[in-house]
Amino acid sequence: MTTLAVVQIVLFFGALWLITKPLGGYMARVFNGERTLLDPVLGRLERRCYRLLGIDATHKMRWTSYALALLAFSLASLLFSYLVLRLQGFLPLNPQGFGALQMPADLAFNTAVSFASNTNWQSYSPELSISYFSNMVGLAIHNWASAAVGMAVAVAVIRGFAHKGVDDLGNFWVDVVRATLYVLLPISTVGALVFVALGVPQNFSPYIVATTLEGATQIIAQGPVASQEVIKHLGTNGGGFFNANSAHPFENPSPLANVFTMLLIWCIPAALTFTFGKMVGNARQGWTIFGAMAALACVGVVVVTVAEQAGTPHLAAAHIDIAASALAPGGNMEGKELRFGINGSALFAAVTTGASCGAVNAMHDSFTPIGGLVLLFNMLTGEVIFGGVGAGLYGMLMFAVLAVFVAGLMVGRTPEYLGKKIEKFEVQMAMLAMLALTATVLGFSALSSVAQLPKEGAWALLNTWPGAAYGGSDSAYGAPTGNLNNAGPHGFSEILYAFASATGNNGSAFAGLTANTPWYNTTLGLAMLIGRFMMIVPLLGMAGALAKKTAAPASSGTFPTDTPTFAGLLVGVVIIIGALSYVPALALGPVVEHFELLARATH
Repeated sequence: MTTLAVVQIVLFFGALWLITKPLGGYMARVFNGERTLLDPVLGRLERRCYRLLGIDATHKMRWTSYALALLAFSLASLLFSYLVLRLQGFLPLNPQGFGALQMPADLAFNTAVSFASNTNWQSYSPELSISYFSNMVGLAIHNWASAAVGMAVAVAVIRGFAHKGVDDLGNFWVDVVRATLYVLLPISTVGALVFVALGVPQNFSPYIVATTLEGATQIIAQGPVASQEVIKHLGTNGGGFFNANSAHPFENPSPLANVFTMLLIWCIPAALTFTFGKMVGNARQGWTIFGAMAALACVGVVVVTVAEQAGTPHLAAAHIDIAASALAPGGNMEGKELRFGINGSALFAAVTTGASCGAVNAMHDSFTPIGGLVLLFNMLTGEVIFGGVGAGLYGMLMFAVLAVFVAGLMVGRTPEYLGKKIEKFEVQMAMLAMLALTATVLGFSALSSVAQLPKEGAWALLNTWPGAAYGGSDSAYGAPTGNLNNAGPHGFSEILYAFASATGNNGSAFAGLTANTPWYNTTLGLAMLIGRFMMIVPLLGMAGALAKKTAAPASSGTFPTDTPTFAGLLVGVVIIIGALSYVPALALGPVVEHFELLARATH
């Protein structure tokens, strides 16, 4: 690693650590219903929201009611987005004239599910498919709603550990409203202004037709980018306003904007660990979770940076200088922006795959096999390396339950976490969530790697409409003929990455895969639904069972869960479960590709 890379990593994690305590403490006050500095401004608006929506803010919900409210809200918002996408040709703010031709049924289903599940997987090119209205109303609304839902679930799970002898997890509607008004809204308002100051556009102008210095015609896409960017990153959504996502200069114009973007992605997931500690009455518990997440994150960042800086062996064998110097970045610069270089691209890739965000500032498909392996593993852990907004915390708490269960088996004692006995039901719920995710990733990857279906449907439609003259290319679009499965270990890695990303609600891609087909639009959509709700519902059930238990006082035989030892055990459980579940698949993909690369370089 270069000195610059080390300095950048240290400064980034230092800034994240400084943000965690104040933001986490603020969110604890918000979700505990305590007074905050924003109450004089937002308190009246909050109460009006409750009256408008008919919400009784004093009503408490059992876990089953909480889960049903969540599912109903998510289903309604999913159907709303589907209709907006299919009917965009009849709706306003559509100067490009996009309609149902650009958003056929299978693609609209995939897209609506993607945004409703906080995945923001995009099998389409936004500049060529989505009107301003569809983007702002049909899709961007989920950047707020799905993030607020994730935070609400995390808080409900925290209450499962914090409450003693009660049968409620709070009120879903109150949690969503407070998450939106008191957390997402103020940060997004300030963040959007920062993005505008950094050079990100914010307008409703038609696309600009420009003449280049060579005399060619170029179409420059416009739109309300800054307001979409801030909630895209803050809510760990990741769906780009442009096809190039955060590699586009309008979305991410400078290294400073790049760092600001990464802090937005991880700030709420990191701060929720401190929120957890405050709400359960032991801040050290939260810092232990933070430490485990940070340890996994640091190792991943270092490995992917070293792998990309080392470059590929066949370049060195061809006597090409891949060493970093004052005049050259060295390493593997394929698919990376010069304004970010290897260091900024590798750190961003580790942050976005660790946070179930899916925004990209480099082409992950062009990373070295080891670099790509790290990005895959970040998602295959269940997105707990800080993870998504809310999702990272409740995912790590699932692993914490499994960790104390393993520790209890090792010493022959009934496992406890925060004084509450972890019994059969809690372990069953945690394992149900884990097995559902694993079966989805591996099952759909296996089917897709052997399926023999033609690549047809939405791709062909996109290539026939007049707006295709706008130009641009989406590497997710391949030739309309052939089979679904890509050849070789890298082709398998592309398939595995797609379903790991969808199931982990990440949304990034090894974009060499032709994902915009009826098969992938449907199966990836199903994977997103399973990854979101087959994890949330069992964990709410686990939290509901824990809330009814009373906490036993600590004794000499209690295994402490607020120490570096437990953080190490937690990291071990995450890695072991990930390794045992996915090592065979990873061996067939990036591992084989790495050794093939070494073999080709020696011949």
